[in-house]
Amino acid sequence: MAKKEDFFIQENEILFVPDEDYAPMERYIQFLDAFSRTTYVSIYVIDYFRKNFLYVSENPLFLCGMPAGKVRDMGYDFYLERVTDADLPLLLEINRAGFLFSESVPPVNRLEYTLGYDFHMKQPSGKAMLVHHEITPLHLTRDGRIWLALCSVSLSSQTKAGNIEISRQGCNSRWRYHPENKKWVKYAGVELKDYEKEVLRLSAQGCTMNEISEQIHKSVDTIKGYKRLLFEKLNVGNITEALGFAIHHRLI
Repeated sequence: MAKKEDFFIQENEILFVPDEDYAPMERYIQFLDAFSRTTYVSIYVIDYFRKNFLYVSENPLFLCGMPAGKVRDMGYDFYLERVTDADLPLLLEINRAGFLFSESVPPVNRLEYTLGYDFHMKQPSGKAMLVHHEITPLHLTRDGRIWLALCSVSLSSQTKAGNIEISRQGCNSRWRYHPENKKWVKYAGVELKDYEKEVLRLSAQGCTMNEISEQIHKSVDTIKGYKRLLFEKLNVGNITEALGFAIHHRLI
């Protein structure tokens, strides 16, 4: 049976953080609390030294109806209780794979990387909801270990769990994790042409095909062709999935 200690691996073991290093954390929390009130995503700060959550924003949907204070007190027991039985082993594997990847990155660059993935959480109704996690290091120890990490939770734009990728700030390349052979594979990220970005932006604003046609001065058939090729490029089936992919991958 999984236990919360399984989320804290030896490769990132933190033996000591002096109390004075926690002094600036109140400013982090004040900032994140203000920020969380302006966004729909749920925000955590994970403390890998104390092995708990330093901060959890209020968000009943992504906290499965629980108040933020209770989730903060539960720490990783929240995941053990609310992640579906089918996805919990995957979540533990993602956690370990992400840390092992970070070991290959020089400490000076570790804050530049973000790990994203999808898994199911059990709601109070008993139904499972697919969510998207993105975790990025927030603060390192003096010897370069990941001490604090910022985690954001949002609705997934995918249809199944997994989709494990790492991105780097300012870099188009991405790394995709393959659970079947437990390897990270680097690949070139998607790049959109200006007209593809414009079609996505206008679609996000609720414009119809005819309205998009009028605004970018192309025929409706051309817009249909743009969308078809865009769906193929992003490997999605409709405009909703395309928008979700583009937002998560910061393409627009």
